[in-house]
Amino acid sequence: MNAIKTFYKKLFSEKIRINNRKNLKKLNGLFLKGNNFYCNCCEQSFSKFLDKSNGIDNRENAECPNCGSLERTRVLLEFIKNETDLLAKPNKLLHIAPEDALKNIFKQTDNLGYINADININLADEEMDITSINYPDNTFDYVICCHVLGHIPDEKKAIDELFRVLKKRGKALIQTPIHPINNTFENSEFKTEEERLKNYGEKDLLRLHGQDFQERLKRENMLIKKIDYRNKVDHNLAKKLSVGNGYRELIFLCQKV
Repeated sequence: MNAIKTFYKKLFSEKIRINNRKNLKKLNGLFLKGNNFYCNCCEQSFSKFLDKSNGIDNRENAECPNCGSLERTRVLLEFIKNETDLLAKPNKLLHIAPEDALKNIFKQTDNLGYINADININLADEEMDITSINYPDNTFDYVICCHVLGHIPDEKKAIDELFRVLKKRGKALIQTPIHPINNTFENSEFKTEEERLKNYGEKDLLRLHGQDFQERLKRENMLIKKIDYRNKVDHNLAKKLSVGNGYRELIFLCQKV
């Protein structure tokens, strides 16, 4: 099996392998047609969503088989549509580590000046290190950065950069896994994927954020608000969207003043 995987990696580029995985998941959608679940990102309905496992816990009905949206993605889109002018007015948006489901929507929004970037060029249109964003101060009306900061060695510098490129009154929408009780936990001695998976819940996390995350985001010129938008979504729609349990879906609205 390892030999087959090695040959496959040599035969196909990372970008092609990523697209192959996406297309294979889409095939599942052909067998899951129904009305129990609805994805607001691709506007398709299914009898169920795909389950998602990180090796520790298994989330039922987590991933849209068509566009790959997760619980947090669908909650964030509801917030964007109902509580912001991001899609309604001319805005400039920086999207870090872009989710495909949202990227497709943003690219089709005519009045949006849209930049998406990732440290891996195979995952975005621009290659960019979040700790050194190659845009001037006060460039963007919105920044979206979801489930990224837990993976960055220099978290403080990354946050400073996200806020630096925001215009005055600009807004950053940030998501990260949040422990429901404890404060942020990190230990530099956890070097292996097994240690990080056991202690943080994901094999490539460098820390597990907790109840102090809002405080970690605070800066002199920023207003920070924690929002559990799952509770604002109509109950029946929330069930169809499969909005998660709040561990991954909290939105931190950060506005520059």
